[in-house]
Amino acid sequence: MPTISMFYGIRIFINFNDHSPPHFHAEYARNQAVVNILNATVIKSSLPNKQLKLVLAWAELHKDELMHNWELSKTGEELITIEPLR
Repeated sequence: MPTISMFYGIRIFINFNDHSPPHFHAEYARNQAVVNILNATVIKSSLPNKQLKLVLAWAELHKDELMHNWELSKTGEELITIEPLR
């Protein structure tokens, strides 16, 4: 589970060869969320609302990079780091 971004204590990662739909994982203080990359919607989450809003805003800004990483993960290639939310 390579970390592709970190901001405000939130770790973002994509698992290699994960199931569809294209998604990423966010982790904050032992809480997690799974977010659909294509439409930046929550698949499931236990993140606090404040952190979840930050994750969704970040996902909208980096949708193309997230999809690129999703494709890389399918072939087992090294994922790129994505700029954190500032």
